[in-house]
Amino acid sequence: MRINFLQDFQPVLFQSLKTYNKEKFFADLMSGLIVGVVALPLAIAFGIASGVAPEKGIYTAIIAGFIISFLGGSKVQIGGPTGAFIVIVYGIVEQYGVQGLAIATVLAGIMLLAMGFLKLGAVIKFIPYPIVIGFTSGIALTIFSTQIKDFFGLTTPALPSGFIEKWGVYLQHFGSINWWAALIAMISVVIIIFTPKISRKVPGSLVALVVMTLAAYLMKTYGGITTIETIGDRFIINNQLPDMEQIPLSLESIRLLSPAAFTIAMLGAIESLLSATVADGATGHKHNSNMELVAQGAANIITPFFGGIPATGAIARTMTNINNGGRTPVAGIIHAVVLLLIVLFLGDLTRHIPMACLAGVLVVVAYNMSEWRTFVLLTRQSKSTMGILMTTFLLTVIFDLTIAIGVGLMLAIFGFLKRMNESTQISRTTGSIDLAKEMESQSADTQEEVLHLPDGVEVYEIEGPFFFGVASKFDEITRELGDHPRIRIIRMRMVPFIDSTGLNNLEMLCRRSKKEKIQIILSGVKENVRESIEKSDIPQIIGSENICSNIHLAVERAVLLNAGQKQANDG
Repeated sequence: MRINFLQDFQPVLFQSLKTYNKEKFFADLMSGLIVGVVALPLAIAFGIASGVAPEKGIYTAIIAGFIISFLGGSKVQIGGPTGAFIVIVYGIVEQYGVQGLAIATVLAGIMLLAMGFLKLGAVIKFIPYPIVIGFTSGIALTIFSTQIKDFFGLTTPALPSGFIEKWGVYLQHFGSINWWAALIAMISVVIIIFTPKISRKVPGSLVALVVMTLAAYLMKTYGGITTIETIGDRFIINNQLPDMEQIPLSLESIRLLSPAAFTIAMLGAIESLLSATVADGATGHKHNSNMELVAQGAANIITPFFGGIPATGAIARTMTNINNGGRTPVAGIIHAVVLLLIVLFLGDLTRHIPMACLAGVLVVVAYNMSEWRTFVLLTRQSKSTMGILMTTFLLTVIFDLTIAIGVGLMLAIFGFLKRMNESTQISRTTGSIDLAKEMESQSADTQEEVLHLPDGVEVYEIEGPFFFGVASKFDEITRELGDHPRIRIIRMRMVPFIDSTGLNNLEMLCRRSKKEKIQIILSGVKENVRESIEKSDIPQIIGSENICSNIHLAVERAVLLNAGQKQANDG
């Protein structure tokens, strides 16, 4: 694989600056300001929901957001913490602690860098759609389930990590509902839903955050209502820049956390490239998927050293950037700077934000992630599609994303192989071949339209890839017929490729036919298939002269061999 680093791995920012002007800067400035403000409540909510301090979510949005915009392959991608990571991050923190999360995130970053430099960006896009929708909807349901406690202000013991067990605890303690918290959460959801109907310039999550924080403060100060829990009641807010932390990488920690890191890397790659693809459709530009993976990798390697969590491209913030006029990576850089200024000068105010309001924000995020309309449409398609979708969805909810993606991909591969096997046809012809009904090679001499086959000669035609499933089918057909022709022509003009199992089965057929004194002739073998055949023992078994480029030569060869065999028998 040939790599031109200057061409293949140049950040889009550098290209954009070549034609940058004052008009583009002001457009990026306004968009960056708005996106920065939009990102604040989401960064806080994602940080808390992931089981870490709220400022860690903001640090991630600042540092990763800057790196992804600076090095990325998309003009408008906005990076940072996302809802998709909540379930994974929470599970890692619960099992291995914050330090374990940092190690897993760095390892994931290294994996993403490798994916980018190996040019796997295009490959990631080919993950089957039912799998993407299945795990996305599963994550959405899991996020929703994690917010029930804060949404209703329930008093519960420590929540179990399992989905079913968690809902069991909710049902047992639903009588402890805090109606003030529930009211704030519900009003927050209503504000988020209806704000776009009034103005699309102002994000609903920000309006809900400001209104509900002010309402909770007034209720507590003047109404004597002290049962509404805020961020400050649960966390100590640090509004200073983070110090650089040490991450103790060792062979043992790498071995232990590699599976979690792989999950983070795969999800980060899928979500960032999905976001960039959606952005391409909205802007008309084409992103560099490999450079985008490199940027995601760099962000996830650096961010943990400053207390950050996994980051990727965020579809909602990216679309907010596009809708507000952002057209170059400068907007993403400005969004990171805006967040930094908010942390330094207004960070202390975040302690007044009600936890119920953040839960309302995340409930809306989960709803938007659920893709329930697409989910329902996919369930109406083929049984194979529905099986992959439901399996991925249920495994994501009940177990974890690693198992869900692995099993989903396995089912998708088996389904693909089954369809390939069904699409490949094998036909048998004796007597004559009507060439008027088909198109043979243009280089062949097609003076006669009907090729007459001598007695004792039969033709098998394979239409489709000759892989292991088809190889077994072909073998079964020849065994079932039980006939013993003198010559068997195998037409392979419609075989685009042959795999190792197909090659092995073809070789076994040739050996068995030789023992049974049946001559095999191969016809219409494509160049790439012929190269594979020539690396096997097939030419030695049947003779190189019996590998013909078209059916005319194959039949002529069959006539010659048939006549020779008759003379030998007569003699």
